[in-house]
Amino acid sequence: MALDLPEFPWDQLAPAKQRASEHPDGIVDLSVGSPVDPTPASIRQALADATDAHAYPAVAGTPALRAAIVEWYHRRHGVELTDSQVLPTIGSKEFIAGLALWLGIGRGDTVVFPAAAYPTYELGAALVGATALASDDPAEWPVGTKLAWVNSPGNPDGSVLGIEQLRTAVARARELGAVIVGDECYAELGWEPPYDETPTPTILDPRVAGENVDGVLSVYSLSKQSNLAGYRAGFVAGCDRVIAEALAVRKHTGMMPPAPVQQAMIVALGDEDHVRAQKAVYRRRRDRLRAALESAGFRIDRSEAGLYLWATRGEDAWTTVEALADLGILVAPGSFYGVAGGQHVRIALTSTDERIDAAVARLGANG
Repeated sequence: MALDLPEFPWDQLAPAKQRASEHPDGIVDLSVGSPVDPTPASIRQALADATDAHAYPAVAGTPALRAAIVEWYHRRHGVELTDSQVLPTIGSKEFIAGLALWLGIGRGDTVVFPAAAYPTYELGAALVGATALASDDPAEWPVGTKLAWVNSPGNPDGSVLGIEQLRTAVARARELGAVIVGDECYAELGWEPPYDETPTPTILDPRVAGENVDGVLSVYSLSKQSNLAGYRAGFVAGCDRVIAEALAVRKHTGMMPPAPVQQAMIVALGDEDHVRAQKAVYRRRRDRLRAALESAGFRIDRSEAGLYLWATRGEDAWTTVEALADLGILVAPGSFYGVAGGQHVRIALTSTDERIDAAVARLGANG
């Protein structure tokens, strides 16, 4: 019996990509948030030094890696954890897709996620036959909700949830007996005060979850802050009970982060300089691209953090996609992320300076 999976949205973008590729100066692909800048040399060296990896790696992560994750949450977020409350993952997407299955969620249960959302939350519900509900209002979350996802900073719209909003979501999840997970992969990439100099709030903050993080998880990835998308380097932290359940399944299925990647993660987590340097690169690209879009008649909504601009001209998203494709610029329609994005496009900052400059010039010539 085939699974009733949501359609993979990126296949629909192929005609626009072909049109954009026909531009005389080539395509400017701003549709996918895949890093283009080099992985820091210190991290690459750590990976290389660990390539004598003849033994099976620990699914739970090495003690040194778990300690590095614990220390990172303390240093960057002021959260106190133990090594039984953290777990490395093979990126973050596999964990997001698999968690509902591992928790025994199924038909008759509900999984909730943001109204404008990364499609993998809905996929995780579909894999187990659960009801998927897109809702930003915890008061709407029904009895029978077993898993709630919040995403801050948000993909696609770059919105940031404050302490009070996160606290309300956690309180509602606990009232329902649901596990709640904060997907926080862009936390180091805030652009608007007060998050331009500090990470955005984590769901594990004591002001949100209290002193006990029971039923609460934070998911993070080094893909964005450290240009490690190709390493598949992520982790989850929080409720030791839920982490133990996930770990038990992961041991059976052999979901082992490779040993050299684990060593590279330790180096990445301990170095804030490379994160600040990469953020400065993205800030320059963001400033140039935002100004060009606004001069060309776009309005930028939300976008307080993350690697995207959430832009609109008050028209159907696909109309905007096609118009930009005529300029050789490829963007993602907001409808990929739910009906709430029907008049927006998501524009990534993850292209080279030369390609960002090309987009700026084309927008200016067309403005």
